[in-house]
Amino acid sequence: METQKQKKSFGQWLKTSITVRMLMVGILILVLLIPLSYIKNLIQERAYRQEEVVREINQKWGNEVLLYGPILKIPYQIHSLKKIWDEKTKSYTEEDLITIKYAFFFPNTLDIITKVESETLGRSIYESVVYTADMKIKGSFSIPNFEMQDIAETDILWNKATVLVNSTNLKGIKSNLELKIGSESYALQSRFAQKTHTNTLETKFLKENSIPKENSIDFGLDLIINGSEQLRFIPVGKETKVSITSNWASPSFNGNYLPDTKTKEITENGFKANWKILQINREFEQEFFGELPYIDSSAFGVKLLIPVDEYQKSERATKYGYLVIALTFLVFFLIQSISKIHIHPFQYMMIGLALTMFYTLLISISEHSSFLQAYIIAGVAVVLLISIYSKAILKSFKFMGFIAASLAVLYTFIFVIIQLESYALLVGSIGLFLILGTIMMISRKIDWGND
Repeated sequence: METQKQKKSFGQWLKTSITVRMLMVGILILVLLIPLSYIKNLIQERAYRQEEVVREINQKWGNEVLLYGPILKIPYQIHSLKKIWDEKTKSYTEEDLITIKYAFFFPNTLDIITKVESETLGRSIYESVVYTADMKIKGSFSIPNFEMQDIAETDILWNKATVLVNSTNLKGIKSNLELKIGSESYALQSRFAQKTHTNTLETKFLKENSIPKENSIDFGLDLIINGSEQLRFIPVGKETKVSITSNWASPSFNGNYLPDTKTKEITENGFKANWKILQINREFEQEFFGELPYIDSSAFGVKLLIPVDEYQKSERATKYGYLVIALTFLVFFLIQSISKIHIHPFQYMMIGLALTMFYTLLISISEHSSFLQAYIIAGVAVVLLISIYSKAILKSFKFMGFIAASLAVLYTFIFVIIQLESYALLVGSIGLFLILGTIMMISRKIDWGND
């Protein structure tokens, strides 16, 4: 009889002990981290899939464009003497060995006017922004200076001079390219550079009247090219001017140089931007002897952004999943402790799983609508589900309303934090401080002495 009473009292203690309930709630929170981690992996998997589809679209349409040129290329001879032993004369003879090197001269002025027509291409539920750029390129070459390298005039191979234009995306070119230099026109032919793995367009040998031997000479080039995401330029001109006009309303200006803030315009119908870069602003010279350097780090331009990245916002939302579960369980724990209502661990588990379902709903719905609509639908669905379930286990409309209000405030608070960038930490800290203060006030009503 006494043993039965001991068993009964022990079982009653397990049901009523606040310490046991706290341990149980803590263990359930840890268990629910498992499905949350799977949801995070699901978001990353969907994001990677989006990137793969976007890359496939871009490869077929045309990848990002980086334009580098035009550049005047002039070969020259380098002499070196080699001593050769002659067995017949028993003496050394000297032989003149000639090596061909190349000098590269950047334009004196470079003016690029670009009109960018952008659009979105989709496959299934994924989208990528692509564009067609119509460029008008003009400028001038000044007289090449070989004196600094102590190269004799007779060693300069003027008759084998050419002009180069480098681009990362030859596949996207949609017009026949003819470079006009002075009064002559030259077709640009593609050539792959093995050492640098860059795509190069080069003219045939320039005629005498196209080479700036005595006076500077003007050039012009019209280029229509398909690209995606980014359009960038390298300021090879001693004075480089670039103007871009586009119908895309969400540009991100990147690279080493930003556009002139006085002339930059961004509206819902597109943007306009202008750059002016001088040689003194750059980290490289106007001419190079031997080979071209790697100067891609000096590129500048614009990136056309898809306005909303649903997966990024969904991933940020899941980072607060632990907080949502912990605070919701804490609310039920406080209600249980104050009202002496028994809540079974299975019921806590059902509530936790309902909270994790919010994120799967958010991901799946946001793939077919906006993030705001998905967040509202998923939030309302979960709040209603848990509120109705809480009415069944708490037997009170008052507690049901309190649960619904608490979840609504919590989800609204998290949505605000997700939208903020600069003030996310500040707002989050203030919100958590207020939540902690509220819990501290409510927990005063709990009789901790009866544990």
